[in-house]
Amino acid sequence: MPLTRTAWIGICATALTFVVLIVFMLQSTRSVEVTFLWMQGTLPPALALLIAGVGVAISAVVLGATRITQLRRLSRQRH
Repeated sequence: MPLTRTAWIGICATALTFVVLIVFMLQSTRSVEVTFLWMQGTLPPALALLIAGVGVAISAVVLGATRITQLRRLSRQRH
């Protein structure tokens, strides 16, 4: 599959995902109480989910980078 076709499919999927997220956020505007560890407050559920998603994405990037670093070190030791 050509690179431009793959990029185009990725861009379209991302745009569609953003449209769905925007519609969800616009429909979820009432505030709910959120408690996490020692913090509590009120915010819209869509914002709470967005914050949780960003936290998961950051965790995945950190864990992935750590694993890649481990594999590179192992590869250098073997060669």
